[in-house]
Amino acid sequence: MVDIEEAIVGRFETRGETFEILIDPKIVKYLKEGKEVDVALHMAVDEIFKDARKGTKQSDEKLREIFGTTEVGEVAREIVRRGSVQLTTEQRHIMAETKRKQVAAIIARNAINPQTKTPHPLVRIEAAMEEARVRIDPLKSAESQVQEVLDALRPIIPIRFDSARIAVKLPGEDYGRCYEDILSLGHITKEEWLNDGSWVAVVELPAGLQTDLFEKLGHKTRGRAETKILK
Repeated sequence: MVDIEEAIVGRFETRGETFEILIDPKIVKYLKEGKEVDVALHMAVDEIFKDARKGTKQSDEKLREIFGTTEVGEVAREIVRRGSVQLTTEQRHIMAETKRKQVAAIIARNAINPQTKTPHPLVRIEAAMEEARVRIDPLKSAESQVQEVLDALRPIIPIRFDSARIAVKLPGEDYGRCYEDILSLGHITKEEWLNDGSWVAVVELPAGLQTDLFEKLGHKTRGRAETKILK
């Protein structure tokens, strides 16, 4: 259950009747996306209201008439899916900032400067979003807002989504300590062991993660790793 001070009002109005719930704002987007969530676990009060602020409960008769059930979780799900939610100014600000950082991180992970073929640092992405006065919807997923934000950034900085292919050569003794790091950043499209005991591979990954790969391999191998950007 969420604390009542942190809950928001979910409201659905139909046939002259109002149905309200007090719910955790963090799960609203999951419900809007149709994901499976045990709604009852995220309600501040296990009730369906006519007016949540006044504490006026809605009648079972009206619940059956409109929703075909009096089961609180099922009704609450429909209220969020078909209705609207009311965030406080502070809640909206916090959720929007969190979503803004997620969008910026996705762009930094996948984008490069097409002029230099190098990744944009996260701080540059965030600064460009600020300059472009990008508006983030706190209730939409970060992924669904990326393209719109990317379009807004193009007049500010040269940017495009791309992938990179990196040739990697590791001494045999460094293979084990680096393999999981490589998989965490991209996927291996080709690999083989050489006669001298070294491991070579071609790694494909989001273009924005090239620097992360170089830094991780350099640190783990103390500079023994060899890398080359493939065209």
